[in-house]
Amino acid sequence: MGLSAKNVSLTLGGAQVLDGVSVEVRAGEVLAICGPNGAGKSTLLSVLAGLIRADFGAVLLDGLALDELTHEQRARLLGYLPQDGEIAWDLAVENLAALGRLPHRDRDMAAVTRALAKTDMTQFAKRPVSTLSGGEKARALLARVLATQPRWLLADEPLAALDLAHRLTILALLRSEAAAGAGVAIVVHDLAQAMNHADQVAVLSNGKLAALGSPEAALTPALIAQVWGVSAQWLGEPGARALVTRR
Repeated sequence: MGLSAKNVSLTLGGAQVLDGVSVEVRAGEVLAICGPNGAGKSTLLSVLAGLIRADFGAVLLDGLALDELTHEQRARLLGYLPQDGEIAWDLAVENLAALGRLPHRDRDMAAVTRALAKTDMTQFAKRPVSTLSGGEKARALLARVLATQPRWLLADEPLAALDLAHRLTILALLRSEAAAGAGVAIVVHDLAQAMNHADQVAVLSNGKLAALGSPEAALTPALIAQVWGVSAQWLGEPGARALVTRR
């Protein structure tokens, strides 16, 4: 069972942003959602999270329509990290992370402590979020999501504001969450990260699904040329591949 979009279509502002897209986030796996700017990646993630309702198609969670679940049930099961997370109050980092416990109506500080440790934020626990760098804020927001202990983790460009070391830390964390049984979906622009760290890759182009499958099957040089308009070549061994591109 999993979290799936079935033949989802959506029009926003008179433009079709998703057109018959079907994907599945499977328990124990990482799905990377890739595509050029404006391809519909973030919108698809929002639809999977239940934040935007599609015009056509359905979103199913373990075979049940997502709309049939209460907001509280969805908040417990689905952890969503937006691309540009806003922090309304200047909380201490540990209090921000503790907001992830609201769907459970408790303050399980053990879960909060684990979330801070996983995101390498323990040393910032008492710091106001206003004193953090962009990358540190991104990790604090991820800690809030992890504190919920969701079964499905949906993250929109979680690597964008991070330095190289913390990108690897977060990628390893997402893989460990999947290994523990969670289903993980991330929007990612770096195709090498998708190739090396995802189990499945969905490629969107102009709101349509251009490819879906293993990284090797979905991110072929021919597909990259078709969707991104660049010549591409993969170098290196599986799990440590680099992408060379040129116009």
